[in-house]
Parts: sequence; C-alpha cells; structure tokens
Amino acid sequence: MSDITWEAPFCAEASNCFRIGTDAEGNAYIAVNGEEDRYVTDSIEALRRLILDVKAGKVDHLL
Repeated sequence: MSDITWEAPFCAEASNCFRIGTDAEGNAYIAVNGEEDRYVTDSIEALRRLILDVKAGKVDHLL
C-alpha cells in the first residue's frame, strides 16, 4: 500500500472532523479524524466531485 499524505483536519460546526489524503499514484482518501486506518478511497476527481456536490446541497442527506 502507498503512503498517504494527510492534510490538516476539516471540522464542521459540530464535532465531525474529516481528513483528506493523497498518495503518489493519484488516489484520494477521506477519513474521519483520528481513524486514518479506515477511509474511503477513489480517484481525486471522484472525491472532488463528491465534496462539491455536498457543498452544493445535492447530497447532504448522506452526511
């Protein structure tokens, strides 16, 4: 498995914090802060689209 470089946590108004990570192969990762060993992974573009849709209110029911 590739080494994941994690960014600083992003915390919402509540207590939910998420971290975004990337590896040298161009994969992206999203993990709940403090649990970087359990994460969702996909291409950077796919996770970027997910985040943009969440911000636009299109998929807020997933949160």
